[in-house]
Amino acid sequence: MTDIAAVLATSPVIDGHNDLPMALRARAGYRVEGLAADRREFHTDIARLRAGGVGGQFWSVYVPSDLPEAEAVVATMEQVDAVYRLVAAYPEDLAIAYTAADVTAANRDGKIASLIGIEGGHSLASSLGVLRAFARLGVRYVTLTHNHNTPWADSAADEASSGGLNDEGRAVVAEMQRIGVLVDLSHVATATMHAALDAATAPVIFSHSSARAVTGHRRNAPDDVLVRLRGNGGVCMVTFVPAFVSAEVAAWTEAAEQEWARLGLPEDADAWPRAPRPGEEIPARPVPEQGPGGDHPPAAFRPWLAAHPRPEATLGQVADHVDHVRETAGVDHVGLGGDYDGCDRLPAGLEDVSGYPRLLSELAERGWTRADLEKLTGRNVLRVLQAAEEHATEPLWPSTTLGRDRP
Repeated sequence: MTDIAAVLATSPVIDGHNDLPMALRARAGYRVEGLAADRREFHTDIARLRAGGVGGQFWSVYVPSDLPEAEAVVATMEQVDAVYRLVAAYPEDLAIAYTAADVTAANRDGKIASLIGIEGGHSLASSLGVLRAFARLGVRYVTLTHNHNTPWADSAADEASSGGLNDEGRAVVAEMQRIGVLVDLSHVATATMHAALDAATAPVIFSHSSARAVTGHRRNAPDDVLVRLRGNGGVCMVTFVPAFVSAEVAAWTEAAEQEWARLGLPEDADAWPRAPRPGEEIPARPVPEQGPGGDHPPAAFRPWLAAHPRPEATLGQVADHVDHVRETAGVDHVGLGGDYDGCDRLPAGLEDVSGYPRLLSELAERGWTRADLEKLTGRNVLRVLQAAEEHATEPLWPSTTLGRDRP
């Protein structure tokens, strides 16, 4: 049996997507103290990152895609600030990283490399200047859309309007790759995936998507796209979101949302609470946001829940998706993007960021070798990061004492 501890010592997990910055805004008023251990209102704290063998984390700087674009830029800046404040609060454990070499250097120093990814092109406000400004702050990927279209790209959750990408969208992709920002195809429509791959001259990623052939969710990557990752050199980082990995959970979620709407129950008004004003401290809000999947359902919804208990996704189902991406795209094109703190619960066995070793053990039992697992955990995404750096003709990430010198 493969020694999982040895895998993680040599190639720690570099996870593609964690929404802790959003959770800090929603539940802690952006306070970053007390995250060393035992923060059970979150899926993430430093002790559990260590237990999970995490050596690199792309922190998602997500803001809702229905915000006006100018407001989205401001909110995204606040999220970027939260990442820097988080890292500054735990200098013995976390280090900002901009490049593959930075990640390696942070791990050599016993630290968890912290990278930044923007989840949705609405945060750019259709401005290449805003894109370049975020790149100078260290943003290393931008998801082209979230759940609404941008003026230049189609989302998987919206009505098509750009034919995937329009000319403006292709210009955004070209500029991202020119300055070394990874193009992320999670959340986008299938036509957008193909259009971006047609335009791409450097590897792309899916920061948190699973396999549509295994679970037919619109957020997952179809086989014809996964096959194209071979030629592109990109990587699909399999996510753990229950509705994306379990057809049973996906069906239950759709039915629950329909019943919630039929009952006329309100959407959670605090799903995107405001940030603190200068001089203000917003009280902690430890109870998760409510909705059909929440832990504290309203009385009107309880009879339906009693008659339709929520199914649980499993670690084995996640492993099925990892296996399928490997079989379809190849072992050099698969990674992990858990989406911790971005959904209300995770599959059994993967409840928080300490669970990665259990998934690796399951894959080892299925015949994954040590070399295979090392590609999955970190080597593939490091290769993609480095390829994006080498392709960039005007890299705009900040200089740093970590890693190699840059122009």
